Amino acid sequence: MMLAHSFLLLLLPDAAWLSSGSGDLPNEETTFNQSFAEKTERVCSYSEVLGFLNLTKDNNLFIMSRPVKDHKKVTNVFLEMVVYAILDVREIDQTFISYVWIYMEWDNDYISWNKEDFCGISSVAVPIEALWKPDLTIEEMTEKDKAPPSPLLKIHNEGKVEFRNNQVIISTCKMHAYKFPFDLQSCSLTFKSVLHNDEEMMIQADENSTHATLWSLEIIKTQFEWVFLNMFVSHKVADFYGSNQTTIIYTVNMKRRSMLYCFNFLVPIIFLMILDMASFLIPDDGGEKLSFKVTVLLAVTVMQLLLNEILPSSTDKIPLVVLFCIGIFGLMLLSLLETIFVIYLRNKDLTAQDSEVNGDKNSDEEQNSEKPKAYLINGLKVKKCCQPVCDKSSEENPCSAKEENASQLMEMSFAVEKVSDELEDMKKTITLLGSKNDLKVGYWTRLSVKISKGFGTCYIVVASIFLLVIFCEWMS
Repeated sequence: MMLAHSFLLLLLPDAAWLSSGSGDLPNEETTFNQSFAEKTERVCSYSEVLGFLNLTKDNNLFIMSRPVKDHKKVTNVFLEMVVYAILDVREIDQTFISYVWIYMEWDNDYISWNKEDFCGISSVAVPIEALWKPDLTIEEMTEKDKAPPSPLLKIHNEGKVEFRNNQVIISTCKMHAYKFPFDLQSCSLTFKSVLHNDEEMMIQADENSTHATLWSLEIIKTQFEWVFLNMFVSHKVADFYGSNQTTIIYTVNMKRRSMLYCFNFLVPIIFLMILDMASFLIPDDGGEKLSFKVTVLLAVTVMQLLLNEILPSSTDKIPLVVLFCIGIFGLMLLSLLETIFVIYLRNKDLTAQDSEVNGDKNSDEEQNSEKPKAYLINGLKVKKCCQPVCDKSSEENPCSAKEENASQLMEMSFAVEKVSDELEDMKKTITLLGSKNDLKVGYWTRLSVKISKGFGTCYIVVASIFLLVIFCEWMS
């Protein structure tokens, strides 16, 4: 038996492993089988998939009509949009410029293959001209994007076609400038088919507004003076020439950055109003107060001209900022009119005082003219009427001896009288100037003081209430 067993081992040397009771092949055998399997593995390419589908640019079957084998079948188009940047919002033109990412997916009955037959290839990118694409458009778009669309589509083995495109959309948007510069704007982008109705093509979207908002907030890069708040997704069914058509509406809500407008526009106007209030401390006697108020009023007019270049000309309501400027302009105009009226009353009182002084001066001159003139001769007053007496005495003629002395005394008397008149005029002038500086001299002056005080108090109260109401309306 031992000899037979040894002979068997010599004849079958490779069966020695069977006698050991182990089922594993030697390591060299396992390595050989693995290398052989690798050499015999199939190599696949995208061209084989396209060749299997017969998908070429010259094949009009894929681009001439909707990709359905039964014309009654509805083509479902899935749409999704994300805001990448808010480039500009033009109030004058009422346009909204945004940069968005658009994702579309739809079914194609002629595009399908078994990925196991092509080494596991599940998707292939093909040129956009090779396949039919939904005719979606945006209702609010006023200008086409100058940049070319994405040049490729991606087809999947289960018959899905995927299209992704990034584009700049210039669309119309109705601006509500009532609360400018603390305004919120909502601009809509409505997607719809140009030709197909719901019986042929149905547009669907992920109407989870929270998901769309969070996605946009995560990827948004540029906002300029506008802050993106949220985005709402909704759909609407409209009548399309006797049939229904579904539209997808993306509403973008944004808020203006108002700090720059506050410091460059609103605060300067409030400062001008404070200057106008401070002008009540300037005396009303001269013209400085009047010229100061006119200058402040012209400054507010310049600010209104700047505002006219920002706001749109067609609005449903008068913006609050316009009411703000008109209200302040009206208060300053009333203040200017009050100053003119007060100066008029003061001048009226001064005119009455001047006429009174001039009347007293004329009466004094008349009284002096009625009195006979007297001359000092040797310390005595000699009237001019004694001249004829001296002329009548021809023999003795007592006046002839003192004729020369009398003429000199008369000249001196005229000079003293002239100086006396000038001193009297100076006294009246000083009295008149003193009456001008005394505010309680005339009735109109006292009345103007009361009017100025009362108007100043009312001006401050009304201005404070006006500003409070305007800002409360802005913040509501």
